[in-house]
Amino acid sequence: MQDVATRAGVSAKTVSRVFNDDPHVTEDTRERVQSAMRELRYVPNMLARTFREGKSAVIGIAVPDVADPFFAAVTKEIELAAREQDMAIVVTSLGDDPSLERSIIETTVRHQIGGLIIAPISADQSYLARWQDSFPIVFIDRTPSKFNADYFVEDDFGGACEATQHLISHGHTRIAIVGDSTEVPTTKLRLEGYLAALDGAGLKVDKDLVMLGSHDADCAASACKTLLALPEPPTAIFSSNARFSIGVFPALQTMNRTDIALISYGDFTMADVLRPSVTVIDQDPRHVGRVAAERILARVSAPTKRFRRKNVLPVKLIERQSCQSSPALTSPEPSLMSLG
Repeated sequence: MQDVATRAGVSAKTVSRVFNDDPHVTEDTRERVQSAMRELRYVPNMLARTFREGKSAVIGIAVPDVADPFFAAVTKEIELAAREQDMAIVVTSLGDDPSLERSIIETTVRHQIGGLIIAPISADQSYLARWQDSFPIVFIDRTPSKFNADYFVEDDFGGACEATQHLISHGHTRIAIVGDSTEVPTTKLRLEGYLAALDGAGLKVDKDLVMLGSHDADCAASACKTLLALPEPPTAIFSSNARFSIGVFPALQTMNRTDIALISYGDFTMADVLRPSVTVIDQDPRHVGRVAAERILARVSAPTKRFRRKNVLPVKLIERQSCQSSPALTSPEPSLMSLG
């Protein structure tokens, strides 16, 4: 920076002001400094800036699976918000083994991050206490356990209850649920919402219709086939997340079972143009990412030890054709190959 200042005939502070686009720098000075920057190929040392300012220009993001449609959209929105503040992001997948969460987070923290946004997979985040005074931490999708922090979660119970009630309103009494383990907090709440809707309608729970334990789309597809092979198969399926829906939908199509109603908790690519288009509980992942980013950027700019805020975000049912059984909706267009 001093070399640029000498070349441009200004102070190092003026170089900094030009780089940070200070509006009070004259155009002549700005042009001279920018010319010197180009000639010397000056690029600010962000690590040195981190040490000098006491904060990093990097936001860490840790989610169960960056390929999951929901978390991919959340991460993209956080990246856009960070970019607006001249910050970058570093993203990591936590996977599905809770015992690995701590070591993965500790590796992420070594990148000298200025803040952490995390969707946890373990039942204990107390290990984060050692960093709580070093940088802000915001949780998304799942609440922290044994640790106090800002969090943004969706109304998992309410959304699942509404989805199940919607299927009941269409005359379905045998409604299956396909999901992962109830050790995952979101799945536990969605199962509770499903059960509450059945109870509210006076419907008994058939344990054969509760298919939990899937880990990916292929497992969800297999669960779907198992359900439809039952002596009394379901007439409707509630898929507890978009990742599993991408497995359930092709399985139904392969078996030519467009008569089976389907609701996905979470929208996914092409859900609105498939035949039949898929009814979803929309989590609005872009909104989740934006509000989480705004909160952590605010904490970075003005660190505080005041109370942490708890936020439950509403979800919305978007009705499409998959809840309206009809012989006319049997054409598998567009191609299911596009779903992988």
